[in-house]
Amino acid sequence: MLKLSVVIICWNDCQVIRDCLRSIYERTLSIDFEVIVSDNGSTDGSIQFIRENFPAVRTVENGVNLGFAKGNNAGIRIAKGEYVLILNPDTIIHDGSLDRWIEFADRHPEAGAFGCRVLNVDGSYQDSARPFPTIWRSWVAALYLRPLAHISNVFISDSYIRWKGDSERFVDWQSGCCVMIRGDLLKRLGGFDEQFFYQYEDVDLCHRVWKAGHPILFTPAVAITHLGGTIRQWRYPIKFQIEICRNCYRYFYKYYGKRGVRQCRRVLLASLWVRQLGYTLLYIAKRNEALKDRVEMYRVAIRWNRRIDPVQFIEIGEEPDIGFNATIQVA
Repeated sequence: MLKLSVVIICWNDCQVIRDCLRSIYERTLSIDFEVIVSDNGSTDGSIQFIRENFPAVRTVENGVNLGFAKGNNAGIRIAKGEYVLILNPDTIIHDGSLDRWIEFADRHPEAGAFGCRVLNVDGSYQDSARPFPTIWRSWVAALYLRPLAHISNVFISDSYIRWKGDSERFVDWQSGCCVMIRGDLLKRLGGFDEQFFYQYEDVDLCHRVWKAGHPILFTPAVAITHLGGTIRQWRYPIKFQIEICRNCYRYFYKYYGKRGVRQCRRVLLASLWVRQLGYTLLYIAKRNEALKDRVEMYRVAIRWNRRIDPVQFIEIGEEPDIGFNATIQVA
């Protein structure tokens, strides 16, 4: 058995996946590994480039955009490694990081999944490990009450206040841009839940890892850089914002039922209203197209969420008509 399978989702990521693959092959020195690229119907020559320049990479051609969960599952199904690393194409592996990560995981058989430091291009810490979302925590984040967590842990919301990935600890969930899971456990869990197209699929998977009796352990000894520039949500900002809302409803319905998903709708609306107000004030002060587009995005998202019955949406797929097709799902 190989020690590690690296599964990378690709959707028109030719410009960045070259550096990602190069960093893996040049900076991983002591473990046996394979790289699998699951391509979601790229039209920018990604697959051809990979085959010509990285012939050792195993490729899966999905033909269409299956989304993050389903696309990654296509790669997971053929993975042979003892561990499976889910990795974004817009990431750079640091020297020896994967070697140290496997060594760390081997020393901690009690853990089912593993997180590491994810850094921005400037070297600052990216909040990649977070607490699980709850209704209360979502209210704290929506109303920008996060600083109160410096006073009391009651106000911990969507990040670990006072912690910047600088110590080993258990975390609720690690971002899907870079999370490593034991291969046998991942396959027993069925990989990602494919109802999640974009966002919350990593939260859900980590939730199920914990539920299966295995903690998620974070180590600061391993680091990667996440460019964060390949997801095309800003080309279709309204559609991506609504897709985030859809998956938020799916998550809360799955873990908190009908009452939870209805409460979730109220939190989402409050969060969107607060952000719309903030960006409207910024637009009045600065007047640029980016801010104008952001205000419009929140306006449409508010209209969609006001009209939706989240229970009906989950149970029978009913969505409000807001005048255009708000789906980003190609498949």
